[in-house]
Amino acid sequence: MFQPDRSLSKKTAEAFSGKPTAISPKAGKLRVLGLCLGASTISLVHLEALPGKAGELQNTGPIRPQIVKQSFHVHEGNPKGTFLSVIQRLDIRSFDKIVVTGRRFRKFINLTTIAEPEAVEYAYRYVKPAGVSCPAIVSAGGETTMVYILDQQGQISNVVTGNKCAAGTGEFFLQQLRRMNVSLETAAQWAATESPHPVSGRCSVFCKSDCTHATNKGIPKPKVTAGLCKMMANKILELLKKVDLHNIMITGGTAQNQMMIAYLRQEIPGLIVLPEAPCFEALGAALWALENETRPFPADFSELFLSEIKSFDTLDPLNVYVDQVTFKTMGKGDIQAGDDCVLGLDVGSTTTKAVLLRKKDNALLASVYLRTDGDPVGAARKCYRHILDQVRQQVDPN
Repeated sequence: MFQPDRSLSKKTAEAFSGKPTAISPKAGKLRVLGLCLGASTISLVHLEALPGKAGELQNTGPIRPQIVKQSFHVHEGNPKGTFLSVIQRLDIRSFDKIVVTGRRFRKFINLTTIAEPEAVEYAYRYVKPAGVSCPAIVSAGGETTMVYILDQQGQISNVVTGNKCAAGTGEFFLQQLRRMNVSLETAAQWAATESPHPVSGRCSVFCKSDCTHATNKGIPKPKVTAGLCKMMANKILELLKKVDLHNIMITGGTAQNQMMIAYLRQEIPGLIVLPEAPCFEALGAALWALENETRPFPADFSELFLSEIKSFDTLDPLNVYVDQVTFKTMGKGDIQAGDDCVLGLDVGSTTTKAVLLRKKDNALLASVYLRTDGDPVGAARKCYRHILDQVRQQVDPN
């Protein structure tokens, strides 16, 4: 259950007191904040707008709402902590309205919330290029990829989603890069190769195995990465098989994967990738706030989160049964000159381990645990060096 967080500074707590929506907009401007609480990231968009005739807000012309700031933050499985951190860095009292969209976590925020499809429609009307109608919007996020089919009025008429397999999602792609010890910045510099190494797209386990086996065989990492991006592009194209492949708009954090985008451009004429893509739903939430009444920010910061309602039974924590567990330890022995030893090596897809055991008493003399980083041969050599260094600290191995 989400508990009220009281760990912020006194200055921040004071900033959260009162009702910020009651503050009059400066110079007639309306300042709104849109937030999207996604599966992997939290994105925000700060908009400012001037009322038009009769106080109405317009999305076009000289009084079109302006994006003051947009950003997104990876929450690494801790959306609440990241949300608090993001809010803490904002002058929350300066906003007249705040609206939240996203998935499950948004239901526990004591603020006005809207569904993601509604936010998508608002954002599309704002960013839609003049004279261009998009038949569909691809939302490529960290956890899911879905296609919003649009009618001629730019409203969502259908939603197409893939299966629940993680293969092809943004988070899965990042996991594979970490396994190969490749940074996102490095991967972004690799151009789409003409011969990407093929990897399975129907199962994340098979795909992971394909990547591991490829790097173990010495396939260059750029080719393996290109294979991943090609697979991701094909998964998106599969969702679009019943859509006219022209002027498709792609949004979400995965839209920043330039190699995947290059493959999609080969198949989709006029593919639209906008600067607002990573914060698309947050933009829609902010635009919705301009036209609708919203709930004020809680006067008491402890009321920001609602209690989480569990939809399943829970069991006692494991520490309740700690008396039923026997913990075994294995101390290290002292290395003696002339010891007859056995060296064990385990090279895994993620980590590589090595131990040195004395044969006469099975004493553990040295050990090491390292990440494979997509280079099993190099990882094995590192383990040998670490074991040798530990031996040298006690005896002369010669």
